[in-house]
Amino acid sequence: MNIPFLGRRRVDPGTRDPEGIAGLLAECELLRSHADREGVRLDDSPASLEQLDQVVPRWRDDEEILPWLGNDAGLYLGTVIVRTVPGAAWWFRADGQPVVRLASGREFDVVASGHEWAASGAPELSQSYAEVAET
Repeated sequence: MNIPFLGRRRVDPGTRDPEGIAGLLAECELLRSHADREGVRLDDSPASLEQLDQVVPRWRDDEEILPWLGNDAGLYLGTVIVRTVPGAAWWFRADGQPVVRLASGREFDVVASGHEWAASGAPELSQSYAEVAET
């Protein structure tokens, strides 16, 4: 309840419409269009991460697309984790960076992982997923 004369109520960033936030972070439009052109269907499953790892990285020559694709790859990795690993959820650090928080409380910076994957291919997205899923 927001009563103006009492001031704004502080809302914990992790409590805002988690499904709505997950939906926005799952869009990954650039990655999805690249995957579609390569015949890879991104269905938010761990198997789709394995398929992405097999795509020829033609984007590495395009310095303009590389950071955007890396960001999308990280958000897609996070989407797969949140949808398939029990207790995993999106969380926002104080600097606004989205991370995946596991039931154990451990946070996983999926965007950094996505950037590493887009730039060098290592670690593979499926490998990053496997590390998170086993904890």
